[in-house]
Amino acid sequence: MPTLDATPFPYEFDIDHIALICIDMQRDFCLPGGFAESLGNDLSNIQPCIQVIADLQAAFRKAGLPVIHTKECHKPDLSDLPTAKRNRGNPKIKIGDMGPMGRILIDGEEGSDFIPQNAPLEGELVISKPGKDAFYDTILHEYLMKRNISNLVITGVTTEVCVQTTMRCANDRGYDCLLVEDGTDSFFPEFKEVTLRALTAQGGIVGWTAPSKKVLDLIAAL
Repeated sequence: MPTLDATPFPYEFDIDHIALICIDMQRDFCLPGGFAESLGNDLSNIQPCIQVIADLQAAFRKAGLPVIHTKECHKPDLSDLPTAKRNRGNPKIKIGDMGPMGRILIDGEEGSDFIPQNAPLEGELVISKPGKDAFYDTILHEYLMKRNISNLVITGVTTEVCVQTTMRCANDRGYDCLLVEDGTDSFFPEFKEVTLRALTAQGGIVGWTAPSKKVLDLIAAL
């Protein structure tokens, strides 16, 4: 089995049981006028990972490996949105309110859709999730089991919120997770740095990290 030079030790890149997960590369988080900007975030801090994710998507597709996408969004009637979440952060506009790209973080609205650079192709799994954890109230775990996928290469935004939460929950379910260091970003760079250290501490308590070049080079050599 090929191995990848990773932190804190080599990661077994199980080519027959691996998938790329791209977390929440949505207009509401990445573009002006979306939910993230309404919270006062600096969107420039999450731009670097966009091209990295696009390159990884292209490599996985060329190799015939699964690419999975998640988007955080809610039903139009807000029945899956807790009041505590809607009010959290004291945003200028709340989830469900009308924004420049339609209702904020509502499934089917322009803002909840993916940015063009990281959009799914036809046939790729798209997970609409009401929470930060991609496994919560979704079919993700069942899909991965049916496909016999045990290894996850994780990318997306933001590092310390939905990315970290999903990786921790994946670890609890028995998946071996590799977080691509430059394939994830945060509105707060210092949060990203600490999260990468926390996930790999104590001998990889949650999983592994590695730069995208190592992943791309390994796939190209297979």
